[in-house]
Amino acid sequence: MTQPPTRHARHEPVSPWKRGGKLLAIALTVVVVAALAVGGFTAWSLSQRLQEAAVPLKDAPAEPPALSAYGEPFDVLVVGTDECDDVVAAAFGPRCSDPENDGTRNDVNMLVHVSNDPRRVTVVSFPRDLQVDIPECTAEDGTVSGGDRTSINAAYEAGGLTCVADTVSNLSGQSIPFAAKVSFGNVVNITDAIGGVEVCIGGDGIDDPDAGIQWEAGPRVVKGFDALAFLRTRKGIGDGSDLARIGNQQQYLSRLVNKLRSDEVLSNPGTLIGLANTAVNNIEPSESLADPVRIAQLAYTLKDVPFDDITFVQYPVLDDPSDTNHVIPDEYSAEILWEALNSNSPLEVTGDAGRGVVPDPSAPTAAPAEPAPAETTTPAPDASASPAASPSPTVVELPENINGSKADQATCSAGLG
Repeated sequence: MTQPPTRHARHEPVSPWKRGGKLLAIALTVVVVAALAVGGFTAWSLSQRLQEAAVPLKDAPAEPPALSAYGEPFDVLVVGTDECDDVVAAAFGPRCSDPENDGTRNDVNMLVHVSNDPRRVTVVSFPRDLQVDIPECTAEDGTVSGGDRTSINAAYEAGGLTCVADTVSNLSGQSIPFAAKVSFGNVVNITDAIGGVEVCIGGDGIDDPDAGIQWEAGPRVVKGFDALAFLRTRKGIGDGSDLARIGNQQQYLSRLVNKLRSDEVLSNPGTLIGLANTAVNNIEPSESLADPVRIAQLAYTLKDVPFDDITFVQYPVLDDPSDTNHVIPDEYSAEILWEALNSNSPLEVTGDAGRGVVPDPSAPTAAPAEPAPAETTTPAPDASASPAASPSPTVVELPENINGSKADQATCSAGLG
């Protein structure tokens, strides 16, 4: 039965700020996990603030947290919302005072899938205008709503973080035991807490008056509002589409992961404790993530994942035949992705890194391997030798319309030119 349409404000953005801020996913997950894990049990003093904002999830784990690695695969959903909080309201002016911009939307939706034995991390980004079915959800005022073929970014207004988790779970078939939400102002605070992130701008630079930036090509450390402007820019990169912006933002996230795992952060206890405090003050977690022991457990689980096993991908889409401003799921390609994740297969991205990025020309290239000398004889088998190792798992080549990159793959924003 067709459900009544979701109650929400108009979806056509009056300002480009309404489209921005897709940092949010890995920034939150990695900052909280790394900071609280290494910062230790100063986290106990922060737990009350986490629990005050926590919301339930239907797939929350039944087992209590422990000071050991999480024993099975898991998913973390991180949602970025577009509300005008105190940090950004004054700076945004009419963007935050215009009644037509009322309402809160989940413009950022990233599912972080963590496999088991061996650990691999895959971050799946869902475009904000992806048309999906939103299940019946209950909003804060008690209103029950949902909708068929609705933009995915209407789910938060329909029922908060819980509703977004249910929507993504229905779409992906993945169980989501952990989730968290951050906003525009949270992006500014978290980015400042880590001292900024160095990004790479390609082409002839980025010139986007709507985002308020005019930057030359080359490396650039972005902090605070500059980071937010970089993450929301659309007209200054690639083909100017929202899909190009996702590729650009994944460049940022990849470089953020590298910084958070570097000695610059991990060897500085003051930075880590500051990160823990900032992260806790800037997230709305699920109840399952509002426990410092659980966060430490997930941190311990993720700490040694190799960069070449951290993959950023864009959920595969097709143009919506009824509205060129929207996209619909490419279910065939998506099924290949989900099956690969469920079987814990290594992933090979055969598509582009993304419409908004290009390879970093300054990145070092690996020297070609020297060929092994040819053997002239075949040694006799050693009866005492250990049995042959099991064959390597089959690498899954993702369809070409699944854009993405690895955390060890250096890219630059596809600026103008």
